[in-house]
Amino acid sequence: MSTLSHLQRLDAEHQLHPFTNHEELHAAGTHIIGEGEGVWLTDQNGRRLLDGLAGLWCVNVGYGRPELIRAATEQMKRLCYYPSFFNTTTEPAIELAAKLSALTPARLNYAMFSNSGSEANETALKLIRGYWKLKGQPHRTKIITREFAYHGVTLATASMTGLPSCQTPFDLPLPGFLHAPAPHAYAVNREGDRDAHADWCIAETARLIEREGPETIGAIFAEPIQGAGGVIVPPPGYLAKLRALARQHGILFVADEVITAFGRLGAWFASDIWNLDPDLMCLAKGLTSGYLPLGATMVADEIADVLIHGGYLAHGFTYSGHPVPCAVALANIAVIENEHLVERVSDDVGPYFQQQLQSFAKHPAVAEIRGCQLIGAMELVPRGGKSALTPTSALGIRGSKLVREEGVIVRGIRDLIAIAPPLTITREEIDVIFAAVARALDRLWDH
Repeated sequence: MSTLSHLQRLDAEHQLHPFTNHEELHAAGTHIIGEGEGVWLTDQNGRRLLDGLAGLWCVNVGYGRPELIRAATEQMKRLCYYPSFFNTTTEPAIELAAKLSALTPARLNYAMFSNSGSEANETALKLIRGYWKLKGQPHRTKIITREFAYHGVTLATASMTGLPSCQTPFDLPLPGFLHAPAPHAYAVNREGDRDAHADWCIAETARLIEREGPETIGAIFAEPIQGAGGVIVPPPGYLAKLRALARQHGILFVADEVITAFGRLGAWFASDIWNLDPDLMCLAKGLTSGYLPLGATMVADEIADVLIHGGYLAHGFTYSGHPVPCAVALANIAVIENEHLVERVSDDVGPYFQQQLQSFAKHPAVAEIRGCQLIGAMELVPRGGKSALTPTSALGIRGSKLVREEGVIVRGIRDLIAIAPPLTITREEIDVIFAAVARALDRLWDH
């Protein structure tokens, strides 16, 4: 087995990491994860870490599940790969499309498979353009998303993403991608008037639509909870108003449920919680619990019907509907069903997680807490309070490093830490997370 120093040297010489400052990475040395079981990881030094972020918001059923490993192995033995191009497909792809149709909101009965959340959103974009062209409205090419949105990192999906760090280095967004304000009251110092701020966001979105011309807008994409943007939980009624605004102007509504689907919010989909009835839904992450790459774009019947009768559909990827990830997804969904993980989050560990999260409301380093069931975030401040924050404070990054030193992995985003553990976590393991967070925040405050 290679030594840690050897692996770190090879990594520094040969790999470009996603979302990484490489000078900082290689100065400190790459952190290498070697094993995983349940909610626990073991790094190259043999140290156990509780994964409070479920990999990257995705390992919903936990690490090392024999059911998923067996599904992949058996499918590889039977048929390791065949494409879904050219009038052909495989049994797992058919069964998964049917299963997703049964689980998702009533109108979403068609699936187009891809390899990631970015590709699921990219697929939605192209299907929307194709749909409107077939409908005789080819001018409906503009897309509305929101500030703090995260929809992916291809050229088009990064243009939808509302984070400067994903756009500025690449001279994005591309033309035709519009950003409306997000209901993130904390970011604009309106914490005391969240509902009014959310109503202002809806009004601004309406003004944006009128200014651009509703007949030029193809779709509004929205994460029900904005994950990578900072776990932004919408106030009651906001999503319903956004959905109604789209309907009012004949604009398609896309629910990006890459993070929120498959039980994290105590429901199969956030669209069920808020009755969003989306025209398209984008899925990935929890679809396979991260065991293999897989994305899916769910499409409403009326849109699919136009595409089906619109001639040759020249979109897809070599691995669209790959039989092995599809088999793993079916096994993953079976685990969620058989172990009642959705109900478990809704009735047990989700409320307990939120209770423990909210217990930090009086910590001097915490300015705001946001969360829903098994996802949450804490906005951090220095001794001078929120007004003392600067663009380089990076308290989330600093705080997440301290939490890792205490034995738990969380995510640092700007000046906040985000937490979203596997759905299989126990109350005792939730206590481990927040005990480590408490120690880390005390250290952060003291320095």
